[in-house]
Amino acid sequence: MDLVTNPYTPSAGRRPLELAGRDRELDEMRVLVARAQVGTTGRGLVLSGLRGVGKTVLLRELHAIADDAGWLTSEIEGSRLTGAKARSRATLARDLVASARRLRSRTTVLTDKLRSALETIGAFSLKLGVAGVELGVERREGRADTGDLGFDLEELITDAAPALSEQGIGIAVFVDEMQDLDAEMLGALLSAQHRAAQRDIPFYVVGAGLPNLPGVLAESNSYAERQFDYRTIAALSPDEALQALVAPAAARGVTYEQRAAQLLIHVTDGYPYFIQVYGDQAWRLSVGPDTITYTDALEAHAAGTEALDFGFFTSRWERATDAERRFMRAMAQDDGRSVASEVMTRVGMPGTSPGPYRRSLIAKGLIYSPDRGQLAFTVPHMADYISRRLDDD
Repeated sequence: MDLVTNPYTPSAGRRPLELAGRDRELDEMRVLVARAQVGTTGRGLVLSGLRGVGKTVLLRELHAIADDAGWLTSEIEGSRLTGAKARSRATLARDLVASARRLRSRTTVLTDKLRSALETIGAFSLKLGVAGVELGVERREGRADTGDLGFDLEELITDAAPALSEQGIGIAVFVDEMQDLDAEMLGALLSAQHRAAQRDIPFYVVGAGLPNLPGVLAESNSYAERQFDYRTIAALSPDEALQALVAPAAARGVTYEQRAAQLLIHVTDGYPYFIQVYGDQAWRLSVGPDTITYTDALEAHAAGTEALDFGFFTSRWERATDAERRFMRAMAQDDGRSVASEVMTRVGMPGTSPGPYRRSLIAKGLIYSPDRGQLAFTVPHMADYISRRLDDD
């Protein structure tokens, strides 16, 4: 096949040509946009799931819906790396300023309500270290500039509320890897959304993260469970996976033999990232001008697995220490969830608390706890990868 026209996009966070199986979440964002236009509000949205299910792609699609509707928006990312706390604040401020500029450029008349909103956004951004802000108005001193993130964010929302109502829009902060967001920022966003909901102001947090995200939110704030619509983003159904695999090729005039498509859908287990990887390899390895054959699919299976081993899996495996890898090898003996106490017995430490391993591997985003005393990998097919490593060794 022509590599120039390859329709598959096996890279993190990149939108596939065919976004299958996510209509429900997209419609929820469209409803929030429509409700703001008529002066009513809803709840924020939390997307949680394993690596490779397309949470980041979906989050960005939701962001695009709000952007297209003229909302004030920001997209930040949780991280445990040094400097992440400062970066998230600067990003929040810069994004709100950029959205405010777009709003100002679309508005023919600068009303008093819009002026007040812009003045406070300018003050808020300056306090967070974003210099050189120009919104065509003076900054409003004494509002949203105390340096207390939670308090300032609530003042910004309060001052923006009349303009939001006037324009029929809202404010939305989109947070990727939300389970790793620093405690102050997370608390500020949850508190601001809670206060906004009490006053029917359309301010929303839309978050995406690993399966432990709902628990992280519950620990951060007792009323978090009532602030959001929670959605588990899972693997695609067989029909959705088939659509995600064959539709991009069909758009290029290429078809799959039925057995070829069935094989690749089976080995991907419906995970969107895996579909892109195996589809990419099938396209690269096919010698036919317009058909991907079963033989092509067999070769793509081998090549795609190798590509995943050297990229997707190995990058995560290498984050772990030798002791943590022994722990994960013991987990890999289970088909699905592991019982923590049994894992400790396998590593030769019966009766010892798994706490240190559990905490460090959860912090590294490699495992999560689906239930009390249970552990599971955040990466689908990780156990298979570990087994292949053991075979190679």
